[in-house]
Amino acid sequence: MWDEFAEGARLLGRGLAMYGRSPRLLLLGLIPAVISFLLLGTAWFFLLWFIRDLSAAATWFADDWGAPWRGLVRFGAGAGIVIVSALVSVLTYTALTLLIGDPFYEVISERIEERLGGTPGMSDLPWYRTILKNAADSIRLIALGIVVAVPLFVLGFVPVLGQTVVPVLDAVVGGWLLAVELTGVPFNRRGLRLKDRRAMLRANRPLALGFGMPVFVILLIPFAAILVVPAAVVGSTLLTRRLFGLPVDKPAPVAGKPPVVLRV
Repeated sequence: MWDEFAEGARLLGRGLAMYGRSPRLLLLGLIPAVISFLLLGTAWFFLLWFIRDLSAAATWFADDWGAPWRGLVRFGAGAGIVIVSALVSVLTYTALTLLIGDPFYEVISERIEERLGGTPGMSDLPWYRTILKNAADSIRLIALGIVVAVPLFVLGFVPVLGQTVVPVLDAVVGGWLLAVELTGVPFNRRGLRLKDRRAMLRANRPLALGFGMPVFVILLIPFAAILVVPAAVVGSTLLTRRLFGLPVDKPAPVAGKPPVVLRV
């Protein structure tokens, strides 16, 4: 199990390296990532600005309580709001970035697969024919994330438990949902939908969590998300190839033939 978890993390690292070594891919992937970051960053600014008011509104029943209980309950409520918002915002940011950048990330993922030997069973539908279905899948994943976030929010009220166990559960749930979300690009190119991704990832859960959990943690770092999502698309392409038993390393050049060059 731990070997597969580590393999998932290595696939992410390999995707980051491949993305970082290509200036053209960098520029292509940054455009939708920056747009999404600005939109979500504005939402986080207002959330943190009004966090005291939100905590007080969520704990209206403690208005007449004395210190320190009122402070502890409102601290737990504030922590719960931030933790739940982190889970929902990471999923929302990823889904929004993939939706805005669908044609960009489709090109990036396809070029990576071409470099590694091609995409067996590739669907020839253009991106504008699949964008609505992809958006519907993303909305379903965000809705699932919100549903899961409700019990995490309730646990956030519990002192100590809400600030220790809940963040770990947050990373596990968020990592799984991100693995499902990010593999949408290479799976859709094969004509496969959300249920197919879930089935294959569920059969390789440690591998999926090894990939998705580090992505979730990195996305919590301010400004890191701008680079991580497009790089994670490359990593998810490698993860998908691994699930289908395809090579994830660039083949060695055959004698007498020039090496494959990645172009955008």
